[in-house]
Amino acid sequence: MAQTVLITGCSTGMGRLAAQTFQAKGWNVVATMRNPENESELASLENTIVVRLDVTDQASIDGAVAQTLDTFGRLDVLVNNAGYGGHAALEQSTDESVRTMFDTNVFGVFNTTRAVMPVMRNQGAGVIINVTSMAGMIGIPLETSYCASKWAVEGFTEALAMECRDLNIKVHSVLPGAYATAFNANVQDNLETGDPQVVEMAQKIRAHFGAIVASHHGSEQTADPQEVADMIYQCATEDMPVHNPCGSDAEMLVGLSQSPGRQVFYDNLTGLLLPPAAT
Repeated sequence: MAQTVLITGCSTGMGRLAAQTFQAKGWNVVATMRNPENESELASLENTIVVRLDVTDQASIDGAVAQTLDTFGRLDVLVNNAGYGGHAALEQSTDESVRTMFDTNVFGVFNTTRAVMPVMRNQGAGVIINVTSMAGMIGIPLETSYCASKWAVEGFTEALAMECRDLNIKVHSVLPGAYATAFNANVQDNLETGDPQVVEMAQKIRAHFGAIVASHHGSEQTADPQEVADMIYQCATEDMPVHNPCGSDAEMLVGLSQSPGRQVFYDNLTGLLLPPAAT
């Protein structure tokens, strides 16, 4: 019997590529998104259904899981991919914007995971894969809320992996680096709002950071996001670590952040990415 994967956030980007990858490997695929009525390509694939799922709507989550079981009879892998980013200094981040981001990036992951856990426990096996970011293990200026949300999911992943060990449910995270996908079009940018001093600071950091990225990591912007889809599939089918950086920049930065002397790493990263402080 073919195995079944449910993937959130399949309308674009890495979620879409992951759905296509699993389908090509012979899996049953439940490709979920908030507006499935706009999707035709994935719906035309064999052994694939496109289902509405909004990670902030518990009823839609429960409905997607029920439809998965009704159609395919089992659920072997959950890929928590849905999420979005945001550029803003802390003072530019409203309470509403931060809570909305956490509702999707953090509580959405909690909600979908809770919904599939009983299914996987009853089956005696399962895999949960959380797509986070290299921002889940290193701090990135002007992405305080986004980093906080991804760090939360990384901690959740590690704790859940230990909880589920005796249940034969494996839990992994995939931490992509910089890839050119439609994810960037969904990033909320608030760097022009707020106090003029904060706006000026944010613009200086953005300009300096952009120059560093362009000169040192420009090639990563054209890196093939299929690498992430392949890593997700690998986590579903092979014995992998809990945390899995994907992309040369993510592997380098996460590796440095885990090395002895994290404060030294932080000081070096800050000196590399940020302009000298005003005197």
